[in-house]
Amino acid sequence: MSALKILVIPGSLRTGSLNAKLAAVAAQELVRQGADVTRISLADFPLPIYDGDLQAKSGVPKNAVNLKRMVSAHHGVLIVTPEYNSSVPALVKNTIDWMSRVQDQHEARGEVFRDRAFAIAAASGNRLGGTRALAALRLILTACHATVIPNQLALSFAEHAYDDMDQLKHHADVDAMQAMTRQLIDFSQHMM
Repeated sequence: MSALKILVIPGSLRTGSLNAKLAAVAAQELVRQGADVTRISLADFPLPIYDGDLQAKSGVPKNAVNLKRMVSAHHGVLIVTPEYNSSVPALVKNTIDWMSRVQDQHEARGEVFRDRAFAIAAASGNRLGGTRALAALRLILTACHATVIPNQLALSFAEHAYDDMDQLKHHADVDAMQAMTRQLIDFSQHMM
């Protein structure tokens, strides 16, 4: 059996992003649990704002195709999203919108979402920890027919959640991270 491959996608390009930091910690935990992990930056896959007329005129951008193929090469995906105005940022939504339009030969549109497990997490400086963004992201992915695992991680007061080694310092946060990553691995293995 091939190694279980998990893709980690931070939904922020911001320097010093709390969500990119959480994605890095999650990637380390997934590796510790035996997964082969790839962590990417959406800066490497720039996309225009989704526009049906643009798609009709020029087709799906190459970066959307490349990102869809990157997702397709993995058994599970973790998206770590910031919360903007009680929802997901445009970067995350736009990425999903474009990926859902990629259709390789002999596959249904959006098949990339149906064939693997997705986990979601968020980090925020407030006490809600990005829970509203997670609710929105779960809804978006479910509408794409994705299997989104039940466990999720909403990291509250994220700027104070790490020790000097950039590891989570609160037991409850560590437990939530481990539960989410274990469940992502379990769901991904069952979908292989």
